[in-house]
This record gives sequence, structure tokens and C-alpha cells, in this order.
Amino acid sequence: MTRQLFVAEPPKTYNKLPPIVVDCSLLAAILFDEPSRDEAVEVLSGKSLHVPNLIDHEIVSVAVKKTEANDGEVVARGLNSFRKLKLDRHIIDHESQFELAINQKLSAYDAAYLHLAVVLNAPLATYDRVLASAARKVLAQR
Repeated sequence: MTRQLFVAEPPKTYNKLPPIVVDCSLLAAILFDEPSRDEAVEVLSGKSLHVPNLIDHEIVSVAVKKTEANDGEVVARGLNSFRKLKLDRHIIDHESQFELAINQKLSAYDAAYLHLAVVLNAPLATYDRVLASAARKVLAQR
């Protein structure tokens, strides 16, 4: 006698939100209350946020710079909000990251975000013009 397989599925409205890869520049705008904050929040609304696992170090780097600029209270609130933020963190394939960095003339950090967008076949949101230009070029070829 063969067994019957059953699969229970949630309704379509319960399925995951569409993914978007977000870089540090975009998250920093939100977390540290920069002038472009509202625009950044709007772009991320209704999406699942994906980042390379280096994001923690980059956010801390921004926090250090902002602290040096006497934004202590903003930094404290931003780091607290960062801890609560739902981010899907991903380990990046270093060889692919390296190839993207070399071929697109990106920093290793920026190449990590672009690699993730390629792997997820997802949009990449950034305030970095160089990264945005490379992302448009690479993602259009997919």
C-alpha cells in the first residue's frame, strides 16, 4: 500500500514578501535619521530585506563616524533600531564577490551586495551611484 503525501499551504497572501537587497547607505539613512529617511522607508515598504553578513560591521562603521560628528543620541537610537530590524543575512560566495569587484570596479563590500542581488534575482537599493550603475548593468543581463 502506498502512502499519500499531503502538503498544507498557507494562503497566497501569507507567502513571503518580495525580496530586496539593501546596502548600508540605505539602512543608515533610515537608522540614523538622515534627510532621505522617508524615501528609503517607502522603497522598503512591503518587502523582505536581504543583506550580506558584513552589514553589522558596516553599520558600526557609520555609527562610529556619526559619533565623531557629535550625533550620539541619534547613533544610540539607530543602533537600537538596527538590533530590532528584520534582516535576512546571507553568506556571500567570495569567488563570485571577487569577480564582481574586479569586473565592475567595485569595492569588495559593494560587490557583496551586488552578488546577493544576482543570487536572489532581486532589486538592489542603494544611495551609492557607483554601485547602482554596476547593479543596473549586471542585473539587466539576467
